[in-house]
Amino acid sequence: MPPSPIGSANVTLSAFSPGAATRTRPIIGITFEEIDARGNMILPRAYADAVARAGGLPLCLPVWQAPPGALLALCHGLILAGGSDVDPALYGGPAHPAIYGIDRTRDDAEIALVHLAVAAQMPTLAICRGAQIANVALGGTLHPHLPDLAAEWGSALAHRAEPYGGVTHAVTIEPGTRMAAILGSGDEPSVSWHHQAIDRLGNGLRVAARAADGCIEAVELPAHPWFVGVQWHPELSAATDTAQQRLFDVLIEEARAWCGARSGVELSTHVTQ
Repeated sequence: MPPSPIGSANVTLSAFSPGAATRTRPIIGITFEEIDARGNMILPRAYADAVARAGGLPLCLPVWQAPPGALLALCHGLILAGGSDVDPALYGGPAHPAIYGIDRTRDDAEIALVHLAVAAQMPTLAICRGAQIANVALGGTLHPHLPDLAAEWGSALAHRAEPYGGVTHAVTIEPGTRMAAILGSGDEPSVSWHHQAIDRLGNGLRVAARAADGCIEAVELPAHPWFVGVQWHPELSAATDTAQQRLFDVLIEEARAWCGARSGVELSTHVTQ
């Protein structure tokens, strides 16, 4: 897939007047993590709980069922959730036996959501797979399987429990970034659950945090008012870790401001396929 320029989505603004309830409790669209073997759309409750604690209204987005723009037009902020792997064909990556759960319909829909959110300057928090799909949408690439890099990186830091589960490790926040303004610079504990990660950065992104092995753990888009991606899962510890909850708190603050700035101006956002 060729690199995608920032703001390449075709977005139309028409008349939208959010009610008082949504101005104080902005609607945050959250993508589902997966469809299970029985056809159920799955999203762990922790995402919605973190949004609700921050004062937002969580809205699950069935990207398999509706055009991305129609879904985003209901929202004042966006969370791209975690889940299975991104199709390596989208970034020119190699096939790998550890890659699992490819869902091209979801990939394509979330890439469209990224373009729309960037063009509409909608506050966005991309989590784990969400950070990866955002990077791919903006023309970047992924490491297909981190354990393969242990010798090259000189570290065997675990980024997930094997065969399945989360681990806790520190991430180092880059000073002078938006992430540092939220979490503070220096080391921050994170709940990690991934085997892939960002390799080459997408257009306009900058690194905001790394793990001890050099793995990119957070990115942000300086040309956008608030577009942040984290490789870890802040929702898994946010109920007891105020620093991780702060990511959701700031997302809601930014969504409230975004909504207020558009009072009386419609956001009818859609993508031309």
